[in-house]
Formats: sequence, structure tokens, C-alpha cells
Amino acid sequence: MENPPSRREPQMPHLRASDSNREQVAAMLADALSTGQLSHDEYSERLDSLYQAKTVGELEILTHDLQVDRRRPAASPVSFSADASSEPENVVAIFGGADRKGRWRVRRRTRALALFGGMRFDLTDAEFEAKEVEITITAIFGGAEIIVPEGVEVRCHGVGVFGGFDVNGSPDVDPSAPVVVVKGLALFGGVGGKIRHRRER
Repeated sequence: MENPPSRREPQMPHLRASDSNREQVAAMLADALSTGQLSHDEYSERLDSLYQAKTVGELEILTHDLQVDRRRPAASPVSFSADASSEPENVVAIFGGADRKGRWRVRRRTRALALFGGMRFDLTDAEFEAKEVEITITAIFGGAEIIVPEGVEVRCHGVGVFGGFDVNGSPDVDPSAPVVVVKGLALFGGVGGKIRHRRER
């Protein structure tokens, strides 16, 4: 790290860090990146340390040397659970439906099949296992919808054959938010997505 933050004794260093603590620090780091206080390499290093931190004291170190508003609410649209299992999840909807919503865990890799059926992935309140997750969808005479929170970057690499495959993310990407890579095939079917803005929640 080119400009490591200096250490100080935080007010309550022994307390376990919560998801909201991490989200608030992630937002402060994003602000520091946007104002030029951190380089991209420094930001990446501190973000990696952020999701490994266990206590409030460890989080405090990451922002001690930054000029940021420490009273602001957490702005990150998502939360992470980096210590979770990395086993892929398989989601199947054959002549039926499948729905993932609420406080569910988005694995690093998810494989989904919609055959004469439909499915929906609502990522609004989900926990992400990694900074980048991959969802591979095969929709044959079926469909799938992906709902992403505001600020999340989506990279769509799917193909539509006699169908459509188009999932868009937020035009204003939050650097602290994850990247959702969507791959797959829509054959006589459709895969689409939309953004859920904070005011809609």
C-alpha cells in the first residue's frame, strides 16, 4: 500500500463489526476514491481488508487518515458475507417457477434452468459471497428476471436465439457494490432485468 493509514486507538476496538459497519466504511472509501484521496490500488487493498475485518477497531484503521463524513449513513446498496460457502447453487424451474428474494445468499456462481417455466432473482436484500458473482441462466421456452439494487454493475454476456437476453445494471455504479456477471442462453425464451431504486424499497 503506497499510503498506509496510521493507527490509532479507536473508541470501542473490541466490538464485533456488523454488516452496517462494513457498509458505512465501504461508502467512505468510495468517497475517498472519488475525491482523489485514494488511488485505485489503495482503494482495492482497503476494500479487501474491509471484508476480512472482524472488529470495529480494524474498520477504524481503514478510514483514520481520510477526510470523509463519518456521520453519513451507509450508502452501499448491498452487504457481503465473504466467509460463506463457495459451492455453486443450482436453481431449476421446469413447468413451474422459482423465486429468490429477501435475505438470501448469492453464491459466487449460480446455475439456473428455466424449461417451460419462470424464475426471478431479486438481489435487493441479498448477501453476496464475493465482490464479483456469476449467474448463468438457460431459458428454453421459459423466462427469468433479475432485479438489482441501485449502484450495482451488471455485465451481460447472454445470447438470445429466437428470444431475448438483456439484463442492465445501474448507470451510476457504486465502486463498493459487487459486479453481477450474467451469462447463458435464451432459446424461444427471455432473460431480462431491472434496477430497483432506493426510493422504491
